[in-house]
Amino acid sequence: MEIDLLSPASFAGGQPHAQYAWLREHAPAYRHPEPGGPGFWAVTRYEDVRAVDRDFQAFSSEPTVMITDPAPDAAAFGPYKMMLMMDPPEHTGFRKLIRAEFTEPSARLRAGRIRELARQIVDGVARKGECDFVAEVAGEMPSYVIAELMGLPLDDGRELYKLTETIHTAPEALPEGAGAAAVMKMFEYGSRVMAEKRAKPGDDLASRLLACEVDGRRLEDMEFLLFFLLLIDAGGDTTRNLLSGGLLALMEHPDQLAWLTADLPGRVGTAREELLRWTSPVIYMRRTATRDTEIAGQPIAAGDKVVMYFGSANRDPAAIDRPDVLDLSRPDNAHLAFGAGPHVCLGQHIARIEIDAMLTEVLSRLTDFAPAGEVEWLASNFISGPRAMPVRFRAA
Repeated sequence: MEIDLLSPASFAGGQPHAQYAWLREHAPAYRHPEPGGPGFWAVTRYEDVRAVDRDFQAFSSEPTVMITDPAPDAAAFGPYKMMLMMDPPEHTGFRKLIRAEFTEPSARLRAGRIRELARQIVDGVARKGECDFVAEVAGEMPSYVIAELMGLPLDDGRELYKLTETIHTAPEALPEGAGAAAVMKMFEYGSRVMAEKRAKPGDDLASRLLACEVDGRRLEDMEFLLFFLLLIDAGGDTTRNLLSGGLLALMEHPDQLAWLTADLPGRVGTAREELLRWTSPVIYMRRTATRDTEIAGQPIAAGDKVVMYFGSANRDPAAIDRPDVLDLSRPDNAHLAFGAGPHVCLGQHIARIEIDAMLTEVLSRLTDFAPAGEVEWLASNFISGPRAMPVRFRAA
């Protein structure tokens, strides 16, 4: 079995489940080569992925959660770090700044508005009979929700989403420097938000971030900008890719679609969790070993890169019964699509409400889904989901 978890080509039609299955059986901690780098340990079994993600003392999120180390001359952020690339207790302090906005009770308070947005989004395509489901439906909801959360115009949320798509695309699939340019555009927009919210604070997350304190001090400009980038970037990943990848899975499994639509209100919750497991929108997260240790019998040296593959963990037969069967009625679905431990996805409760609202609106108002062209997958080894997905349908 040829193993290549770096090339976007391996993820061109979704996640490489044949490679994952081979690795789980033969090399659950696999020393993966890395051109121009030292290589990394690819961890693919459920229990190992969960253990690494929970053990921040042995497996650090610093200096980065990406496989490739930051270039020595790429110190654009100076001494500042994104929250995603911190460990407790520093990570805990920064997470507390925004945690209240993302608790389950806070998320439920937004449910009515999210259902209203879902209706507006489906209104925009229902009579057309055909659309790019990613751009016109799946990508709209998280763009709008994070824009409202941050106190931004909804249309700006859509434009910021386009930047995140570029940021997630593999550098070799883009013009030279396009990814860095997208980050700088995000920072330029965030700088304008920072100036506007300082001059005229509102009842929004951006204003509250600028007013709060960590360790007795206000956030510095770059700290706010990194928060802004993280919230815009991570705010759309799971919902957008779950909705588009999930609809694709439902079109490929019409029996499951029929089961779901037979009792949509009663079944959408379990269906959502199974689609999260099935699609696993975030492909991996990296950690760095802080001390000599061991994973699956392999000695791991301090400083080694350890990469957790969530899509593989979510298909591990040792943890998931019949993992290669899409079963929307699956009970007690202990998937790792949102991660585990201190870095578990902060926005998971809002994401679930967004997903339920969009699945309910789409599947109750549109029917007879069929492909209207080729699915184009995001050229990325980090985020899994369609970049474009033309579909046909009719209004129910």
